[in-house]
Amino acid sequence: MTETEIDIEHLRQWIGRTETAQDTVSARLVAGYLAVLDDPKPHRDVGDLAPLAIHWCLAPETQPMSQLGLDGHPKRGGLLPPVPLPHRMWAGGKIDLVGRFSVGDVITRHSTVRDVTPKNGRSGPLCFVAVDHTFVGPKGLILTERHDIVYRAARDPNAPAPVIPQAPLGRWSYGVMADPVLLFRYSAITFNGHRIHYDRHHAITSEGYSGLVVHGPLQATMMLEFAARLQDSPPTSFTFRGISPLIDGAAFTVNANKTPEGLHLWTASADGRLCMEAQAVWA
Repeated sequence: MTETEIDIEHLRQWIGRTETAQDTVSARLVAGYLAVLDDPKPHRDVGDLAPLAIHWCLAPETQPMSQLGLDGHPKRGGLLPPVPLPHRMWAGGKIDLVGRFSVGDVITRHSTVRDVTPKNGRSGPLCFVAVDHTFVGPKGLILTERHDIVYRAARDPNAPAPVIPQAPLGRWSYGVMADPVLLFRYSAITFNGHRIHYDRHHAITSEGYSGLVVHGPLQATMMLEFAARLQDSPPTSFTFRGISPLIDGAAFTVNANKTPEGLHLWTASADGRLCMEAQAVWA
């Protein structure tokens, strides 16, 4: 498939579509989230502050099994446009933190499709879909997010491997083992059915990866929490993007360096590849 075969005018009819959903920041959800992050005391009481990136666990799309595609994602054509490229990835985005989630809060999420943009990449046609989310709690706006999704063609096994930059050395760093249990638990806590995170055969034979893929939002969550811990307060904005797939089977690192604006953060694979990077800024 080439870019010219993507009916972009049809897909752009999805711009402006909206969706509203509600969920509760339950104590059980928070405990599961913190357990995934290896917090030794994951339990929180009602009224306690919830983790910064708990919004990625809230109000997931809950389609019946019959409404899922072969990759485990819901079939296309609801809020998101039916892009006719087979593989979907979480490319990155930007978070603006206004307040904090608390355990027990009832949260309303408003989502709006903002843009649909075709591009040509090294591996063929791409289509980027930008979605804006707002999360509102009992005290008002808590967080806004721009969510960037990229759809791509199937990988050509004969194409040359992309050149991936090596990660820099970090002033601060810690290691995490990327094992299948970590990926499974994060998929469960976010209700993410994408098979690249738990079905090794599918990830390798259908989507061209060398193993299971560590979730983009999981890496972003670790970087955001690390930034807040290093500075003793959450950043006011957090921008992040994927560079290369992070594959299971070895330890990876979460890293940070100081910048004039705040912190530069990134994840790096065991062989030193740059996988995801972020900028955290404090107003």
